[in-house]
Amino acid sequence: MTDVPVPSPCNSVCRMDAATGWCAGCLRTIDEIMAWSRLSDEDKRAVWAQLPQRRVVWDARPGGGKPA
Repeated sequence: MTDVPVPSPCNSVCRMDAATGWCAGCLRTIDEIMAWSRLSDEDKRAVWAQLPQRRVVWDARPGGGKPA
């Protein structure tokens, strides 16, 4: 393992989408955002691992990649 902390996926576009429950910027849930500072690096990596699939779903929804 590495001693480098797992970075937050936050990109300062903070708007929750009611339809998906994800932030329009980072695609995390509000629970993931609130818990981020307390999550283990393993749990943070698990969140990161979900983001590519969420991006596919986000981009396929009506409106494409535009924030809701």
